[in-house]
Amino acid sequence: MTDLDKIDIQILKLLQNNSNLTTKDLANKVNLSTTPVFERIKRLEKNGYIKKYVAVLDAEQLDKGLTVFCNITLKQHTREIGNKFVKDIIAIKEVTECYNVSGDYDFLLKVMVKDMKHYQDFVLNQLGGIKNIGSAHSTFVMGEIKNTHSVPI
Repeated sequence: MTDLDKIDIQILKLLQNNSNLTTKDLANKVNLSTTPVFERIKRLEKNGYIKKYVAVLDAEQLDKGLTVFCNITLKQHTREIGNKFVKDIIAIKEVTECYNVSGDYDFLLKVMVKDMKHYQDFVLNQLGGIKNIGSAHSTFVMGEIKNTHSVPI
């Protein structure tokens, strides 16, 4: 972050909150003309500070209202088994996030499905088809309190 100045950080915060802002809107908010703001955005993209632009969808509107955090422990820990697990998880659309974690578990999955019946089907037919899973512990989200989709800067 050492190559970012105050204006770069301000642009990142604004875009993180609303990626639909035009270059003109951003320029007005950071008190610059559009050309330097455009150049800054391109540099931030090129240097990897901005990975992509997305629309945040409403899961309940799309019939994916049940969010489950699933802790996974593998039976064995070899490079081949770990890589195969990661490849298999990446291919499952219901898994929206996957983290390799330390502690009692090896991986933390965020799973989004319609309801409990669909989660049961997911566990039996999707997770059940992945070799070397030793255990899976599920935590069901009762209500979302905070989800900013943003990185604190």
